[in-house]
Amino acid sequence: MTEFSIIAVLVVGLLGGVHCLGMCGSIVGVLTGQLPKEGKRWKFHLAYNSGRIASYTLAGALVGAIGQIGFLFRDEVPVQLLLFALSSLMLITLGLYLAGFGNMVRHIEQLGSVLWQKIQPLARRLFPITSPLKALLLGTLWGWLPCGLVYSVLVTALASGHAARGALIMLAFGIGTLPNLLIIGLFWERCRHWVQSSKVRRVAGLVIMGFGLYGLFKVGYVFAVNGWAGSCHVEA
Repeated sequence: MTEFSIIAVLVVGLLGGVHCLGMCGSIVGVLTGQLPKEGKRWKFHLAYNSGRIASYTLAGALVGAIGQIGFLFRDEVPVQLLLFALSSLMLITLGLYLAGFGNMVRHIEQLGSVLWQKIQPLARRLFPITSPLKALLLGTLWGWLPCGLVYSVLVTALASGHAARGALIMLAFGIGTLPNLLIIGLFWERCRHWVQSSKVRRVAGLVIMGFGLYGLFKVGYVFAVNGWAGSCHVEA
């Protein structure tokens, strides 16, 4: 299921730009406002996003390793299948939120508030952003910002049951978010109203829900074919 997960999270990253604008748009806007008026400003944005994606990849490796520990019990319960079902449900929840139905994602984001309270003061010390290195460090810290979109994908990394696969899934997700945040950074005023459009949000939400529903279908199919015992040994 790993190949499907990578494709799914890549698309989620691309379509999740409507959520990224709300979570990271103001940060990118502040960063843009502080950059030199002349020179290659894209270097700062690329550095910021590189740091952010690096943090996502590290988080993916960590939760993938945790999932691998859970697989020690797969002879008793189909751990991987249950986690994959959970990740599909998270995608459906995220899709509903983006489409304007439900607010569960906001509650999920509160889970990371404790960690963010520790990191936020470090991020503030980096301002003003006067070099690409500072932008890189800011992105590395901001990658841990409480975000329902990121948390939804982290469940998929957890379900991979392997540190390397978890890292690869989060890397794919980060690459998917890259075009959106680069565009937001370089063309902040022009793209803001388009991304906030209710029609754009609904389409993005429906597509993401589609991936979640397809994931649940795959889980149901595997369980129907293999049964409880057979589903304990499904390859990721």
